[in-house]
Amino acid sequence: MEKLFSLIFILLYTSALFCQEEMITIKFEVTTPLIDAKDTVFIAGNFENIGGWQPNLVPLEKQNDSLWTLEKKFPKGAAVEYKFTRGSWNTEAASKDGMIPGNNRIKAFLNSTVKHNITAWKDQFRTVNIGQITGTVEYLNNLTYKNLLPRNIIVWLPPNYNRDKGSSYPVLYMHDGQNVIDPATSSFGIDWQADETADSLILNGIIDPIIIVGINNTSNRAAEYSNNDTGRTYMEFIVKKLKPMIDSIYRTKTGREYTATCGSSMGGLISFMILWEYNDVFTKAISMSPAYKIWQYDYVTKVINDKKKRNIKLYIDNGGVGLETMLQPGITEMISALEKKGYAEEEEFIFVKANDAEHNEAAWAKRLPDALRFIFGK
Repeated sequence: MEKLFSLIFILLYTSALFCQEEMITIKFEVTTPLIDAKDTVFIAGNFENIGGWQPNLVPLEKQNDSLWTLEKKFPKGAAVEYKFTRGSWNTEAASKDGMIPGNNRIKAFLNSTVKHNITAWKDQFRTVNIGQITGTVEYLNNLTYKNLLPRNIIVWLPPNYNRDKGSSYPVLYMHDGQNVIDPATSSFGIDWQADETADSLILNGIIDPIIIVGINNTSNRAAEYSNNDTGRTYMEFIVKKLKPMIDSIYRTKTGREYTATCGSSMGGLISFMILWEYNDVFTKAISMSPAYKIWQYDYVTKVINDKKKRNIKLYIDNGGVGLETMLQPGITEMISALEKKGYAEEEEFIFVKANDAEHNEAAWAKRLPDALRFIFGK
């Protein structure tokens, strides 16, 4: 998968929404070198009907030893991004010299056939993604809660944690946890480098030492990060199960003024939601490239209609390329809603615009130092 792209945002449309819009049929034709008879070619992209960036959910139909096809409908004018795999990101399509190409991008304006010729696959080039972690991490595995899927947790401990037994620390809860610390577990081969960034800022005295808790996502990521019953259960899991567990195992500062959350895209939305709905537990949030209001997602109206004033310190940002441009109107509306409620920019919230940035882990990693300085700076 392209290193400069993230799994992060799945553009789901409800069935009702699909029925209301004019639909365009796109036929994908993929020609590929002979592959093992047991292999299957899959499409993975930014709509639910092409897998929601899951590499093994939507197979193409085999026509012969080298031709695979698939027809899907999209709303007219939709920006469709996708890739092809043989079932995992370790087996995605590559160029003949082993390079991983960027996402395929089309606009669904007319019924059409899109043809692709795949010359090689990533696993043919013996590329090995070796993880690199700075500092000490520990793991909590297979955590469950109500009807949520099981997930693993990675906990990053600040420098001197194991030597300075008398200190306790603020905690940052980060969504898409497999993408934030270890490139070996990151969905797209590049992580947020939260460990290197926090380590450097702490050792240079720029921020207070913090504990970082990475909460892995699941195949139900979009629902868990949304304003729906599943999203509310996910927030409840963090507040009622995960945070008490972290507080019982590690030396944390448990007060709400020491508790923060962070995420991007849909993770940026759920970070804001936790701050807003559990303000008695969280007072700080980092909300990068957030999906506040786009298509069926709308948390802006919730904020506008809410009369209660919160105690918040909120970092918001967005890029200016591709999907970022579609997210911007909702972000602008949210900022306007916060200002009308009396929240002061530069004090209670800040907005950072990175005009040249795309929607991916590499871009969020570059902005993370500024976000941590605003949230945890001395």
